[in-house]
Amino acid sequence: MAEKWADLRRATVDAALGATGTTPATLRQALARGEAPEGLERLVERIRREPHRVSDEDLSALRARYTEDQVFEIVLATTVGVAGDKLDAALAALAATEEP
Repeated sequence: MAEKWADLRRATVDAALGATGTTPATLRQALARGEAPEGLERLVERIRREPHRVSDEDLSALRARYTEDQVFEIVLATTVGVAGDKLDAALAALAATEEP
């Protein structure tokens, strides 16, 4: 089942985490893994654990250090990482329930 969409998933991840952006690709890749540099820990943790609680105040605090495009890329990279983790977990659960 996962193979059907593997190419599209890979292209999406590559575009979000590897393409040229306003933030370094290495930062975006680290954020996707849940590795937050100083100053981004709170936002990354909130996106990973309680995304419904991310507020305008969380993002406003970043705008003192980052441009609007950079804030977008930071949130997107973190979200892409979380989505990939959740998809992998769901696929593993499905595979575990399949009969041999």
